[in-house]
Amino acid sequence: MKKLKRTEIYQKHTHFESIIKRIGNANADKLQIKNLLASSKSLLVAAVGQKTPNTHLVILPDKEKAAYFFNDLQNVGNFPEILFFPSSFKGSITQFLGGKMDSTNIILRTETLNKLVSGQKNMIVSYPEALLEKVVSQNDLSENTLTLKVGESLGIDFVVDILVAYHFTRVDFVYEPGQYSVRGGIIDIFSFSNDYPYRIDFFGDDLDSIRTFDVRTQLSIARFDKVVVIPNLQIDSDDKKYLNFFEFISSDTIIWTEDTPFIFDQLDQLLGEAEKYLKENNTKIIKSIPVNEKNTQKLLANFTVIEIASQSFFDSSNNFIFDTTHQPNFSKNFGLLYDDLLSHTEKDYRVVVFSENEKQKERLQNIIESKNKEKEQQIIIEYSSNEELIHEGFIDHDLQICYYTDHQIFERYHKFKLKNSNLQSAKEHISLQELNSLSPGDYVVHIDHGIGQFGGLEKIMVNGKSQETIRLIYKDKDLLHVSIHSLHRISKYKGKDGIPPKIYKLGSGAWQKVKQKTKKKIKDIAAELILLYAKRKEEKGFSYSPDSYLQHELEASFVFEDTPDQNTASVAVKQDMERAEPMDRLVCGDVGFGKTEIAIRAAFKAVADSKQVAILVPTTILALQHYKTFSDRLKDFPCTVDYLSRLKNSKAQRETVNKLKEGNVDILIGTHRIVGKDVVFKDLGLLIIDEEQKFGVGIKEKLKKIKLNVDTLTLTATPIPRTLQFSLMGARDLSIIKTPPPNRYPIITEMHSFSEDLIRQAINYEVGRNGQVFFIHNRVQNIREVEALINRLNPEARTAVVHGQMEGAKIEKIMLGFINEEYDVLIATTIIES
Repeated sequence: MKKLKRTEIYQKHTHFESIIKRIGNANADKLQIKNLLASSKSLLVAAVGQKTPNTHLVILPDKEKAAYFFNDLQNVGNFPEILFFPSSFKGSITQFLGGKMDSTNIILRTETLNKLVSGQKNMIVSYPEALLEKVVSQNDLSENTLTLKVGESLGIDFVVDILVAYHFTRVDFVYEPGQYSVRGGIIDIFSFSNDYPYRIDFFGDDLDSIRTFDVRTQLSIARFDKVVVIPNLQIDSDDKKYLNFFEFISSDTIIWTEDTPFIFDQLDQLLGEAEKYLKENNTKIIKSIPVNEKNTQKLLANFTVIEIASQSFFDSSNNFIFDTTHQPNFSKNFGLLYDDLLSHTEKDYRVVVFSENEKQKERLQNIIESKNKEKEQQIIIEYSSNEELIHEGFIDHDLQICYYTDHQIFERYHKFKLKNSNLQSAKEHISLQELNSLSPGDYVVHIDHGIGQFGGLEKIMVNGKSQETIRLIYKDKDLLHVSIHSLHRISKYKGKDGIPPKIYKLGSGAWQKVKQKTKKKIKDIAAELILLYAKRKEEKGFSYSPDSYLQHELEASFVFEDTPDQNTASVAVKQDMERAEPMDRLVCGDVGFGKTEIAIRAAFKAVADSKQVAILVPTTILALQHYKTFSDRLKDFPCTVDYLSRLKNSKAQRETVNKLKEGNVDILIGTHRIVGKDVVFKDLGLLIIDEEQKFGVGIKEKLKKIKLNVDTLTLTATPIPRTLQFSLMGARDLSIIKTPPPNRYPIITEMHSFSEDLIRQAINYEVGRNGQVFFIHNRVQNIREVEALINRLNPEARTAVVHGQMEGAKIEKIMLGFINEEYDVLIATTIIES
């Protein structure tokens, strides 16, 4: 089904032609559309946008709503350009990150301005904080634009002079916008107008070729005959003229607003806060922030404005009332869902479910088919293509359509997707950013030649051509030159602090011997354990039944979208459980990548076949966290979850042990306590071990006996070499989850000199958004002084201290208090790692 068909539906609405005519009427510049709910708004905007020659600007109350609206337009619209116009700041300018600009956001803003100047038809989505900032005039934008064409005769020196005038920074290798590098007849430029940097190749003074490339691999992506290089237009300059965004766009732009009174209030409030912020912080970011325009509503007087909300701001006789309702809240009750679908299909409503995941569609279809058999009915629903998605489902009673989303049906979290930043460095090898930060003498590992010392960058002649290389120094001053195109073969050395590594002589074969010796030792360790696993393979295990209706329901109710790796691992675990031989699978993935959800699904599969599950964790705090997670996920299913740890008194522990023995506990979570002699399972079918490497030898010996004929699932973020090598050799099955959840927020790391103001602002920001703070201070001697400092700077923040010299019970009590949000700031040594 083509994308156009979704918007064609609204082009058939009785109000549609009237709206188009009113927009074209010079006397009808203010329209009000009421009772248009959820994603029906974005579908109507897309439909109108397709039938009008104008540029459209959609203003939503905040960034989140704007981002979801933008995604809807991308997925169902058919527009030449759909652009997102964000604020250039990472956070609000009134927060402690004020003034910290985000390169990705600046690229998006610059892209929007550049497209508007081109004069083509655009669809732009924005929000008050983004519109608060001024933009350069169209004349200044043209003057600060460098156009490069293949075949032009410019000369490298001329281009460099322009880049210097544009405040670009010269570096050895570009890795973020605003940088350029020169190597022989090649200039690399990272413009603020593109996600990828340009590589400009000159032949003498003639521009020979232009291509984009990946900063991580240095490989070319695409070729161009013409490109535009634009600097950071948000940097203040006395010789630039700044305009309000409404002054920048053309007068025939159609403006859509949702909740206009609130947007105007937001703009005025933000403006006041900006003035206060600028005054208190004595910042120079003045020209780009409109400190003198508290009359945005006057700026809209000359535009056609269409309000899509129940509350209107402008007086207008051009009112259009639609008949839509929100998608019902089924609370994961599939009986209610089925009855609703049956009711609407009997009234000849068209029912479409929007989902981007084939597995999710399959789960829903299985549930519908099960209900069809149970009720002896036949409901047929449509499914959207994986590319067609909307954020919020709705019912339009005029058009007799039900557009439902799977994430609302199953109460799963749905995250908006904005442009991905390509500024992230690859983890597997040294990044250009790391390379630029290396100092002579730093240790670097070459995969073929071993550990050497970084000797800087050097140009050498290769076949008569100058080539940029990295110089590595080995024993006896041996030199190795590594081409910039072989960065993937070197990595920064990571070892014990303060202990210099051994450096070998080039060509001696010593490094190869070390690698071979290490491999042999690993194999020797594994050989001892191979016998155990061979014996385990011979044992007869329990073969679990295929996924039941309840299993489908549990998996469909997961609040996040499964990543491809997570889905693959989940399927592999269930297939192992359905085989006759005992499962022994290692699931390896970073924190937050979805290992626990795989364990929950496996545990429920075992419980569905009347088997018990033991979950072994290294700490009492982790036991309690897992208990809460499992209990919450399985609260709507016939499953009893309990835990054993020091947090329970002796009487409560005895009660749990007795219920376990009688079979009244399905899933037991605990520390090493659950392998005690008094803990007896009635029918143990699955053992889940979290972070196996943190358990001692004694516990592992006990586990060997349990694991002989019981399915075993091991979860880890950091597998020990023996465990990982064992999996790679095939003695244990291995699943790796290396795909992060979609739109996972990146970790932002910033380095600053010690500043009490920065500490106060950072803590106030986190506490103000109901967040919490880890304050790491790795000196026990004066850690209480640090707590006193924080109490002085942030008197309202609740603080607690944890360090390794405290009693274990006290540490647990404080950590539990922090987890339960009894404290805002936890001042701790690196003990929090464990």
